[in-house]
Amino acid sequence: MSPATPAPETGGAALELLVHGVGGATPQSMLDDPRTVRVTGDGTAAVYRRAEDLDAEDHPERYAARPVPEAYCWSNLTSGDGTRALWLLLLPFMVANLAHWMRPPAQGMPGLVRLYGVLVRLVALTLTVLLTAAACEVALDLTAWQCAGTAACSDAYSWLGFLAADRGGWWSAPGRRLALAALVPTALVGLLWYLSNRTWSAYEAQRPPTGYDAPAPEPQPGTPSDTEAADLAEPPTPAELRPALGRPGFWYGRRLVARLRAAHTAAGFLTVAAAIATATARHDTGARAVLGLALQTALVALCAVVLWVVCRRGRSERRLDLRVERTLVSWLPGSALVLLALTALHAGWSRPGWASGGTLPGDAAFGALTLAQGGLVVALGAVALLLQRPRRDPRTALRGLGGPAVAMLACALAGVMSGGVAQRVADWLDGSGAGEGGPRIGPPVLLSWQASVIPVLLLLLLVPAALLAVRTVVDARRLRPAVEADYDAADEPDPVRTGQIAAGRARAALTDSAPVLVGVVSGATLLLGAASVAGAWASGNVPGRAFDGAHPAIASAASAAQAIGSWMIGLGFLLFVTWGRRAYKDASARRTIGILWDVGTFWPRAAHPFAPPCYAERAVPDLTWRMSSWTRGTGGRLVISGHSQGSVLAAAAVWQLTPATRGRVALLTYGSPLERLYGRWFPAYFGPEALRSLHRTVHCWSNLHRATDPIGGPVRVPAEAGRPAVDGDVLLDPVAYGRTREHPLPEPILGHSDYQADPAFAERRSALLDRLPPALPRQREPNGQEHQGSSGRSSG
Repeated sequence: MSPATPAPETGGAALELLVHGVGGATPQSMLDDPRTVRVTGDGTAAVYRRAEDLDAEDHPERYAARPVPEAYCWSNLTSGDGTRALWLLLLPFMVANLAHWMRPPAQGMPGLVRLYGVLVRLVALTLTVLLTAAACEVALDLTAWQCAGTAACSDAYSWLGFLAADRGGWWSAPGRRLALAALVPTALVGLLWYLSNRTWSAYEAQRPPTGYDAPAPEPQPGTPSDTEAADLAEPPTPAELRPALGRPGFWYGRRLVARLRAAHTAAGFLTVAAAIATATARHDTGARAVLGLALQTALVALCAVVLWVVCRRGRSERRLDLRVERTLVSWLPGSALVLLALTALHAGWSRPGWASGGTLPGDAAFGALTLAQGGLVVALGAVALLLQRPRRDPRTALRGLGGPAVAMLACALAGVMSGGVAQRVADWLDGSGAGEGGPRIGPPVLLSWQASVIPVLLLLLLVPAALLAVRTVVDARRLRPAVEADYDAADEPDPVRTGQIAAGRARAALTDSAPVLVGVVSGATLLLGAASVAGAWASGNVPGRAFDGAHPAIASAASAAQAIGSWMIGLGFLLFVTWGRRAYKDASARRTIGILWDVGTFWPRAAHPFAPPCYAERAVPDLTWRMSSWTRGTGGRLVISGHSQGSVLAAAAVWQLTPATRGRVALLTYGSPLERLYGRWFPAYFGPEALRSLHRTVHCWSNLHRATDPIGGPVRVPAEAGRPAVDGDVLLDPVAYGRTREHPLPEPILGHSDYQADPAFAERRSALLDRLPPALPRQREPNGQEHQGSSGRSSG
């Protein structure tokens, strides 16, 4: 059905700006016309019109009874070319970045807000170190140290022949093998830097419209300067009254991303240098020991600088911060790379009598990282509880602990990816027969323990999953009378039809149980992770052998958990690689993965610079510029219609408008996760106060939702100050219970899709446009020409 159905009765020129949701959409489908024209934008994101509407501003008489429809298509921001498949490597970083934005709302606690941001950034830093350490484990320990140091393994793989310890070549020295293998993790860090820098130049470079009010005053000495302390104890100035998403610098995080990128790149290089230095330190004597000590001192000093850079400054939102600390951005990673090169040269120094045996000291490093991550998550939880305590909202996910829980999930994802790579490579190398009559090729003991807890975690998840399944069945039965009452079908009920609709409503309600599952997974992961570290350090052996003397049932369970966990983590790695390969070659698979990025990369990169880029830093300025330019040039009325994730973009763009422009804009949201997902999980930015503020600032707002929609829902903003409530009556889905004269065939249950097919959509849009003030006289440019309200027309 066309979105351009009859709308306002009076009021002059009107525009409907449509914004699609997750999964993307074509302008042809959004405008219900195969002939579309790109009005403004590029191949990544653009605004389109029907060809027949291109000159709508020149012929307002044609559109007296309907608005001019425009479609903003932004799906290529998250599912464009094949390089998007590389973003799968960045999944843990994306999840850690989400934790930053999940903090509870705070007023008058700038110290705690700042501490929350610092802790999340430190968790994000440990993820970079963990990923680099995993690459070092694969390249340095498993390949260059264990396999190349074992005759059976090096003979099985001819490409390792020049590194084989038993052949006595120049590269056979252990230090030189490690130095050469260090190129692999170094290249990985360089790839992460390249991806971050490339997207930084494209996404964070988009400047939002500014200048309609004075920026917030500069903080005085001794007061927090970054955005984590934006909720000040003193009464706010007028510029600070806007919600966070309306601040001038919210969608322009260029400076912070550059700082964090330099720090994380340096941390990656320093991790590789530390892996080499710890292996060589035990075999240094004389001048080599002095030089090694100097390199280790420089290594510690640079690590301290990295920590200082990460903790020192957060985001600057109250003003548009155009500065980029180019000296720091280039000096810090450059110095770390030079130190890595010097450490590799030092490792290549001949050390008579040094032979590779056993494994590199990886257990201590991975164990320290695991404990550090657990400690940071616990500290983050304590800070979140302190922030949440003064103003508890019962709908906030996990009582304000959503951020710490998601940070724990990021650590778990990184652990699974790291352990999966190490386990898979170890199995591959050990398959050569190196373990027959000699030492086996294997990852650190801790990684085997961590893999062994995966089956236990899945068993624990079966309990809440079973309970939710039972509850869904019970709710479906309980909802049957309500379904029949909604459709007035009590006289002629259809048990099958009633059951389908009731089951759809019950399944849609499962979304509200997501916090329970996230809490169970995060809590179990924290406890099982601590248990795996304790087991690895106490036994010094893999689980299957650590319980050799225990009861046969316990020993069998430990061996089974180790075998199943190793198989599952290896399978997960293979699925991950397969998924990425398919996404690189197949555009449809890339669009499917793009849905994950649509939800996860809405927020700016405030914690991890290697996370996938924030598409909203391009989309929100695009929408803001379009609404501002059209209303200023035509004086007309505008309704921005956002579906699903598009409603979140629409709300964020409306917050960025000037007060004068907001007075000519109406907001229509449908299938919107604004409160159901964003309000519950990101309460500081989409909580009840923020949504009520949006209701007060925009001229009018209406929200459509269905009981069968698993994503969208009511926004729960009540009527106030002469403004009606945002939510209307729940839309019936399907629109007809059985066969009728208007609907001779059975209507489908639409759930989250096709809201525009419901007659209520056009009615609600008409009501919004009629509530907007009449169109103003069109403005003229200095040359006497009337402003067209669009720019850069090209065929699309």
